[in-house]
Amino acid sequence: QVQLLESGGGLVQAGDSLRLSCAASGRTFSSFAMHWIRQAPGKEREFVAAIHWTGSTYYADSVKGRFTISRDNTKNTVYLQMNNLKPEDTAVYFCAADRRGRLRVGVPLQDDDYWGQGTQVTVSS
Repeated sequence: QVQLLESGGGLVQAGDSLRLSCAASGRTFSSFAMHWIRQAPGKEREFVAAIHWTGSTYYADSVKGRFTISRDNTKNTVYLQMNNLKPEDTAVYFCAADRRGRLRVGVPLQDDDYWGQGTQVTVSS
């Protein structure tokens, strides 16, 4: 079982930066691929970024070059550094993991995978 807890969201202006954190419980964290998913009001969940247990990273085109995902396995934590934020980045950001720890890029995570409660990011213009 893996439990996830996000933090670091807030209200910022366009061009500002934020760093989200996701603290994970469970001994299997270091072998799990971790994902950031966001959902804007009235829209579907959207893949943002993922990091494999090997450290390989993957990004949505919309955030490439602005967001950086990283992980610290000694702290069971994954981060999302978000720079040059835009109003269209406004969403609830979720930390998520496949129930078997697999990398899920291009294959949406399902409700029965592991999810945090989400953290709100609001970017004003």
